[in-house]
Amino acid sequence: MKKKFVLAGGGHAHLTVLQNLNTFTNQGHQAIVISPNAFQYYSGMGPGMLSGIYTPEMIRFNIKKMVENRGGIFIEDKVCKIEPEKKQILTESGNKIEYDIVSFNTGSVVPFDFPEDYQNDFVFPVKPIENLLIARNKIIFDLKHRPLKIWVAGAGPAGVEISANLCSLVKDNKGKAEICLAPGSGVMSGFDTKVRDCVIKNLKDLGVKTADKARIESIEKNRIIFQDKSSDRADYIFLATGTRPSSIFADSGIPTGKDHGLLLDSFLRSVSYNEIFGGGDCISFAPFALQRVGVYAVRQNPVLLNNLLAAVNSTDLKNTRNYQKFIPQKSFMQILNMGFRSGIFFRKSLIFRGKPAFILKDYIDRRFMRKFQISGEMD
Repeated sequence: MKKKFVLAGGGHAHLTVLQNLNTFTNQGHQAIVISPNAFQYYSGMGPGMLSGIYTPEMIRFNIKKMVENRGGIFIEDKVCKIEPEKKQILTESGNKIEYDIVSFNTGSVVPFDFPEDYQNDFVFPVKPIENLLIARNKIIFDLKHRPLKIWVAGAGPAGVEISANLCSLVKDNKGKAEICLAPGSGVMSGFDTKVRDCVIKNLKDLGVKTADKARIESIEKNRIIFQDKSSDRADYIFLATGTRPSSIFADSGIPTGKDHGLLLDSFLRSVSYNEIFGGGDCISFAPFALQRVGVYAVRQNPVLLNNLLAAVNSTDLKNTRNYQKFIPQKSFMQILNMGFRSGIFFRKSLIFRGKPAFILKDYIDRRFMRKFQISGEMD
């Protein structure tokens, strides 16, 4: 029996499925991909695009072309609700798309409340990654005319990388700017002390000013208000205060984790609906909580491909005999892009910083891009 197979989102966890979409269509299944944009940007290289190490073309996948070249249907739209009992998806433009099997990789959002007209004017959430390109162009223009004060809210890996690459951007464009970091609970809180110390020293060497445990409470026009009610000027504000899945799953009555992510079992399948799968930042893993890091999305790729193929060709979705389990690795390396083609590498007790760390990260990232940039992205 031929089925209607839908991918909601073209993120990192879906890339192997997208690359092999013709496997579904060649079997007679209808494959539909819904995404807000024809291009999907790779978040791991986003800070490098901000500083100018990479061009936009170097860090994106042409998922629209990838889908259409493999016999699928691409719909440029955004999912706003799911009706699981009717097996249909509602989109912002009013489309109703039915499915037999669906997988979600709709990413995450930065949960910070501020006036809509501030976004991409002087306030830039770090997700979606395209925001960083808009910010880069605006900052380069302003640096030609005046010194800037730029605040970064949040000092996890994203906030640290943004701060460092802003320093690189300013220096490369011969401008003047004060880069300030509002770390909330602290720089790289939750990480090993040696990692935190290394990052703090690197930021200090770059001239980033860290406001001790300052947390931004609200944003006014070109001004930030801290929790202690003090305030400061801000020509630009980058929001890297952590991410969470959107509320579409909870709003649709589908079981979610504490963070509102789609709650999945070890087969990356909904704990309540056998025809719903997912991966990446939009999910909550029922066996145990996962960090929102790209390595998990990348490792989910082959598991999702196998299980989605098994599901579309199954007459009994309860039967998991042909399914693979997703087994997250317990430890993994992380490399921070610290601007100026320098980085910080850490895995377990091994930590080092400098050019070699960036060279390794750059090699890994470019290899990943080459694997999936198969649709003329660089033309």
